[in-house]
Amino acid sequence: MTRISWRELFPSKFSFIIFVVYILLFVNQGILVTASQQSNNKYDYNIVTVVLCTEFLKLLLSCILYCRENSPANLLGEVVSNKKVLVLYFLPAFLYCLYNNLAFLNLSTFDPTTYYLLLQLRVVVTGILFQLIFGKLLSRKQWLSLIILTIGCMLKQIPMGQEETAHTTSDSTDTQKSQSLNLSNAVFIIVQIFCSCFAGVYNEYLLKNQGSNVNIFVQNIFMYLDSIICNLIVLIINGSIATAFQYDNVIKIMHYKVLLVMFNNATVGIVTSFFLKTLNSILKTFASAMELALTAVFSLILFAIPIHLNTALAIATVLYAIYLYSQNPINNVTKHEEKTIQEENEELLQMEEV
Repeated sequence: MTRISWRELFPSKFSFIIFVVYILLFVNQGILVTASQQSNNKYDYNIVTVVLCTEFLKLLLSCILYCRENSPANLLGEVVSNKKVLVLYFLPAFLYCLYNNLAFLNLSTFDPTTYYLLLQLRVVVTGILFQLIFGKLLSRKQWLSLIILTIGCMLKQIPMGQEETAHTTSDSTDTQKSQSLNLSNAVFIIVQIFCSCFAGVYNEYLLKNQGSNVNIFVQNIFMYLDSIICNLIVLIINGSIATAFQYDNVIKIMHYKVLLVMFNNATVGIVTSFFLKTLNSILKTFASAMELALTAVFSLILFAIPIHLNTALAIATVLYAIYLYSQNPINNVTKHEEKTIQEENEELLQMEEV
């Protein structure tokens, strides 16, 4: 049996830790967002306000982490000297802004397991964008694993004996309204998938190329500054900037469940930057797919959402695709990271033996 290429899959011990933490945080995010909903799957708080406050929290955390070893004056100097990179981060910041807002909307429509399975359709799109932006062709085995991963996601949508709620009506207007709702849900998911794919690959490009010499916390600061601006623009366009920070809305986001959503999401943002810096966008899609099994189990325990046959088959297919990819993972590290990789090869050899 072909062995997993641990050294290629995880270039350093730190990258493996980031991989595990990333998965756990994202599983936790879907559960926390679902737990913050009301019984009718709606939100009692303003989601745009939550997204914007989360970006402020990410910015604050990044500044604190940078200033642990540097002075505020050094931070200001880096921002001024790398203002070109600051501008370049506007594109992924806008896409992440749209992605974060759509996440709340789609989680109010789909259960967490279905939501994450649908998001796995982004893997093929990520593969194409990765090749275009980095100029690295994926091998046949890598593409095969991506295709199998996509098939696994599609299996979730095939009914296999589970009970389904039937809605019948003689009113053609109600039928058209239901079809329109389904179409809009599909459009929202597709837009979120595109935002995730392009923003992730382009963000990796900035981390490893245009901004490779910039401190990672400074790059995070650029991302969150731009993201805050994008969210404010969205509020201005919607004409809801005044209501977003009304007393009632601010009080509602002070609920402990909403605060947990914000803090977890802020931590996800920091960890994601390290993920893209030490690993790559392709592995990020597989990490997201591994969330499926954990999300399904926790959704069953916490929300009594059953695991049907199609879900079980989908999860099994996704896990096989991850195993197949792990045998021949893509390597997309910077020259600076290659030096660190060589220093940790002995530790990784021990991991491979285990």
